[in-house]
Amino acid sequence: MKIDTDHIKLDSFLKAENIVGSGGEAKVLIAGGAVRVNGETELRRGRKLRPGDRVEVGGETFVIE
Repeated sequence: MKIDTDHIKLDSFLKAENIVGSGGEAKVLIAGGAVRVNGETELRRGRKLRPGDRVEVGGETFVIE
């Protein structure tokens, strides 16, 4: 995913990529330990993603550009 700012929050990224339909779904997915950022489980939905970060969820890997 290409971003036009210096960062995007993890929950916003999940919504933008249509991985979840709402912020509430993002919160549950993240709190359940189903999201990894740069190889580590991420539990903070406000985690700032920057270009080069890799997000893994549901067996798919997304790279922030």
